[in-house]
Amino acid sequence: MHLISGMHLGAGPQPTSMTQTTASLSADEVLALREIARAAAGRTTTQLSCSRLGDAIGTSAQTASRRLQQLEDAGMVTREVGADGQWVQVTDAGEQRLRREHAAFSEVFAPASRTLQLQGTVTTGMGEGRHYIALDGYATQFRERLGYAPYPGTLNLELDQQSVRERSALSQHDGIAITAWESDDRTYGSATCYHAELGFDARRADRAHVIVPDRTHHDASQLEVIAPVRLRETLGLVDGDTVTVLIGDER
Repeated sequence: MHLISGMHLGAGPQPTSMTQTTASLSADEVLALREIARAAAGRTTTQLSCSRLGDAIGTSAQTASRRLQQLEDAGMVTREVGADGQWVQVTDAGEQRLRREHAAFSEVFAPASRTLQLQGTVTTGMGEGRHYIALDGYATQFRERLGYAPYPGTLNLELDQQSVRERSALSQHDGIAITAWESDDRTYGSATCYHAELGFDARRADRAHVIVPDRTHHDASQLEVIAPVRLRETLGLVDGDTVTVLIGDER
């Protein structure tokens, strides 16, 4: 451990005689379809001029008229033109298309799995953790922010290749900041702690934290874990044992 610095449809369904229900639409057409549904705001049909549609999609009324015709040809909308203007309705096919778009974006922005699983083998560290964990500037923060005083020292793990690749997902979890501080003659660096549970054979340690210094000489394959107990003893570990680390948000 090296902490020292310096170191989400609108319009209701409408039957359509069109057999094409999965038409291939351009991005511009999808945008126009979305804005038509938005204008309907839950109503079956909506009165919608080409000028208003053009404003919504950032084009001229002439271009909006072409988009509307393309959507009608594709079976995505129906429209009627009367003395009181143009009335547009999104069809079943159009709604289905919008739902697919919605599902695709929901997948992109949905939270990742809230548990990250890593595996690593136990290794002997350089002994730095024992010294730094016990320093008052860190110890006080650990007690206040983690709710315990860590055993003096860290459990050092060498991650397998898959875990090295997946380690970047750590940033998607809620971390607990340990801030930098200064003593009379040096500055000690900041770090982030992530709630973790460890498992080895049938034994578990459910109160621990992966600690990631903001500046470190360790590469991505090395992981350090702190806990209120000596993890080697609690889990019966020796060098070379493979430990499973489950990282999730604090409960």
